[in-house]
Amino acid sequence: MDDIEVRAARPEELPAVAALRWRWTEEVHGSVPMPRAEFAARFAAWAADHTASHRCSVAVRDGEVLGMAWLGVVVRVPHPRSFDRASGDLQCVYVTPAERGRGLAGRLVGDVLAAARELGLERMTVHSSTQAVPGYVRAGFAVSPVLLQLDLREAPPTG
Repeated sequence: MDDIEVRAARPEELPAVAALRWRWTEEVHGSVPMPRAEFAARFAAWAADHTASHRCSVAVRDGEVLGMAWLGVVVRVPHPRSFDRASGDLQCVYVTPAERGRGLAGRLVGDVLAAARELGLERMTVHSSTQAVPGYVRAGFAVSPVLLQLDLREAPPTG
């Protein structure tokens, strides 16, 4: 694992990061309804347009991107004790199947958490699969009884 570098993604690596996102989608959901080349182009453009709110960490060996993890930054409403507030959301942690089980996801998570601390973020959240929960707990995440979520695609409007 010493031959793997974990760091912020470089712009020229975004097509490889898009390929990882594509692979993750295929693994979890099966077929993808968009042509791969179109997705890669749109993904790279999206990443370039969202550098203020999203930072990608990558794991690289000999120029090959083997894994990724994203930090999404959410600006929060100020309060009298802290005017400049933001929280982070750990997103899209993925490691290629051949590299899994060696601690690479943990290194990626650690890199994202270090970036979040450098930015002075108040807290981090992560939406996890069941199998990934132990890894996030090892990184310091805990279940919160006050953090709730609502899937707006399925919830009926209230009113």
